[in-house]
Amino acid sequence: MPVASIESLDHEGRGVAHVDGKAVFVDGALPGEEVEYTVLRERPSYAQATVERIFRPSAQRVAPRCRHYRTCGGCSMQHLDAVAQAAAKQRILEDALWHIGKLRPAILYPAIHGPAWGYRDRARLGVRLVPSKGGLRVGFHERRSSYIVDMRECPVLPPRISALLPRLRELIAGLSIPDRLPQVEIAVGDAVTVFVFRNLLPFSRADETRLAAFAEAEGIQVWQQPGGPDSAIPLHPADGPGLTYTLPEFDVKMDFRPTDFTQVNVHINRVLIRRSMQLLDPQPGERIADLFCGLGNFSLPIARRGARLVGVEGSDALVARALDNARRNGLGQLTEFHAANLFEATEDSLAALGPLDKLLIDPPREGAIAVVKALGPQQRPVRIVYVSCNPATLARDAAVLVREKGYALRGAGIANMFPQTSHVESIALFEHSGRS
Repeated sequence: MPVASIESLDHEGRGVAHVDGKAVFVDGALPGEEVEYTVLRERPSYAQATVERIFRPSAQRVAPRCRHYRTCGGCSMQHLDAVAQAAAKQRILEDALWHIGKLRPAILYPAIHGPAWGYRDRARLGVRLVPSKGGLRVGFHERRSSYIVDMRECPVLPPRISALLPRLRELIAGLSIPDRLPQVEIAVGDAVTVFVFRNLLPFSRADETRLAAFAEAEGIQVWQQPGGPDSAIPLHPADGPGLTYTLPEFDVKMDFRPTDFTQVNVHINRVLIRRSMQLLDPQPGERIADLFCGLGNFSLPIARRGARLVGVEGSDALVARALDNARRNGLGQLTEFHAANLFEATEDSLAALGPLDKLLIDPPREGAIAVVKALGPQQRPVRIVYVSCNPATLARDAAVLVREKGYALRGAGIANMFPQTSHVESIALFEHSGRS
């Protein structure tokens, strides 16, 4: 087998080596290690590989905690020390800003850390009936595969949820439609846990009895989802309390449905919001927009600081949820929310929001290129805080803000929202050079 010296980590957490002028990306390898590897896929300029043997282990290498680690695609960095993971993600952010945007932030913010295990309050588990592999499988997808891992535990899930995975598998196997139930979505709130079963066919009465018994035994709520996300309804109990999460620093309590988008890591979310407010510095009398606002995760803390908040979100359902959350938290007078497709933002559509002193942007992985290009003379906020889940699109958008719109990149840093994975969440501050 070939041998290589690992030079660095790529954005997927793979070790990078160069062999005979070709880049080799090695799953499971760390910088400074000499490894033996098997090539999985080869192209003219690069190869994808997996580690087979390590001759010189890194001092930052640790034993993976999960027995499914080498198979499951849910995690990719359990073999790297948690503090080193955050440092690696900080380098990935710096590299993206430089190689894609040709930018360096004036300040690198300290990485935001939190619990490395048991943090994941949101998960979507696949379900497959595979007789040739032993029957029913419930878990995440295997690496580089559409197959489902037969997951008996998951240490990134809350311990109580991880412990009931074998009983969940047994429950589904005993239903009348195990082959017509492709996924289970898990949502954990402050006081309530919901399992949403995506059922392509109706449950029988016997199924409903079994599901209700499971809910009672495990202290959870069971919902069914016969269609899209908005079709999800409670099955047992029919009228239980709703899901909530709290932001104690801002005296905010957020209501949400189990199929709504919320951050998976409540601990990091709270610290990320704190840093966002420190950087944005909302003041009474200011008018601030929160674009891609969702159900108000950043909006309500901004309003709690006394600023007038304009939230824009593409989902009508989430806009309704944001309005309701604002009213429930006594912030209805300081907030307004609108539904709009921000991927088609124009200079006129942003100007229609009215004058803005500051701006917070929290887009999906695609980034906010239409928004940053649409910033014009009529809409030039003094300060922009950009929360990103994709360093590449952040770097692309940052280049437009700096080179075309007159902003300076004052600082950037990562938040380790998904420990044990290569996912990079980050935050950046931009100030307009003419008004800073």
